[in-house]
Amino acid sequence: MPALSVLFIEQLCISLGGQRILDGISLTVARGECVALLGESGSGKSMTACAALGLLPRHAVVSGSVRVDGTEVIHAPALSRPLEARPAMVMQDTLSALNPLATVGYQIEQPLRRRGMGRTDSRGEALRLLDRVGLPDPGQIARRISPELSGGQRQRVCIAIALACDAPVIIADEPTSALDMVTQAQILRVLREVTQAPGGPGLLFITHDLHAAAHLCDRALVIEAGRVVEEAPMPRLLTAPQHAHTRRLVASAASCGIACERLCA
Repeated sequence: MPALSVLFIEQLCISLGGQRILDGISLTVARGECVALLGESGSGKSMTACAALGLLPRHAVVSGSVRVDGTEVIHAPALSRPLEARPAMVMQDTLSALNPLATVGYQIEQPLRRRGMGRTDSRGEALRLLDRVGLPDPGQIARRISPELSGGQRQRVCIAIALACDAPVIIADEPTSALDMVTQAQILRVLREVTQAPGGPGLLFITHDLHAAAHLCDRALVIEAGRVVEEAPMPRLLTAPQHAHTRRLVASAASCGIACERLCA
């Protein structure tokens, strides 16, 4: 395992009901690095995330290795892992991710309290995190509940909760797909600033959106039918794709008006 990897997946295989879902997935994410996992719906992206997070179905048959900050967790459900071996999660569906009956401040404070922070300090840190993710008037936002916020505001709150966990790696599963282009750009900027900060976490950005991945990530892996078919630095992947499936993804982006070569200019 590379010494600086905060997420290390090696030869991950998962079967459900006798059907192979993932077939030998390997990837690494270093602290401060943004890595994209690209693929179409049903390719195995979210199943890879579930394995890293410890959220696989109980009947899943699993082999290989998943290490978070050096701790092997492949057979450990999320809640049985030590805190330092739990990735933080940023989801696409923020309404489901957040408790609609609890205030935003309370939800950010909970992981801080689990880390041993006192009530007063956790409240102050929650406000600081809301400010860090670009939310104006953090005190007002902290008193609200999630249905009172816009989609972009809820996504920032989810990022703040992920930061409160102080996890070595954040896994973001299609976090911008439900947002308009302006809000999407703001969220991508926040994620980039978070990972580039001194001591920032690594980020596994799971998406089918080449445009978003190009603006955020340093390198990418392309997954097709449960296998990684190509891995490369993002500029090379977009301008000189080697695998036929990657070329189809780039061509599909081009058909939607996205000029991949301009994204890397």
